[in-house]
Amino acid sequence: MRIRFAVCLGILAVLLSSCGGSSDNADELAKRLDHAKTQLDEATTVSIKLKADDLPGDATGLLTAEGKGNHDPAFTGDVTVQTGGASLSAEVIAVAGKLWAKTSFAPSFISVDPESLKAPNPATLLSGDDGISSLLTNTDKLADEGEKRSGSDVVTSVSGVLDGEIVKRLIPSADVSKKFDVVYALSDDDELVSARLTGPFYPDVSSMTYTVRVSTSSKPTKISAP
Repeated sequence: MRIRFAVCLGILAVLLSSCGGSSDNADELAKRLDHAKTQLDEATTVSIKLKADDLPGDATGLLTAEGKGNHDPAFTGDVTVQTGGASLSAEVIAVAGKLWAKTSFAPSFISVDPESLKAPNPATLLSGDDGISSLLTNTDKLADEGEKRSGSDVVTSVSGVLDGEIVKRLIPSADVSKKFDVVYALSDDDELVSARLTGPFYPDVSSMTYTVRVSTSSKPTKISAP
């Protein structure tokens, strides 16, 4: 009887270990993220929608960025920043390492220094070395969070941890001494659908969240300086 009981316990332990353990398949998750990066880097055109979920009203930083671009890297779209307790929206063009913006009260595009607004050059988001795709292969402590619905699609959620030095590539004011939590949403074909990053992005903000939604196209996008 004792032998049978011990055998049953052993079988139960094996079954439990195979069911849970979200980090047990970290290698497989890493391969999926690597595949997602390759697909994103090889896309002709990338569209992004970035949104700050909980930036305090008295903080200065990036609220939203929406547009499309390529891996030159270059970007065209609309950006909203928060500064001095107010939000400022502008049409932007980023190409060749430079940024131009046209606001509702400006008749034409003017050159802008994004660092003065504690915001990134939006073209950086599309860089294979420093952009969104670079996060995918620099994420530690990967865990499978299961399948979830995203609109009409079902995606796999993958959580992990990013060093502040990596996150700083996207948001220059991110605290390089801290860790950031991230949750990716991957399609069945391992395409990146979204990334949700949480941590201390700004000196006076202990923690906040940015959500980036991504889609790709094979149709070329030509972007030139204004």
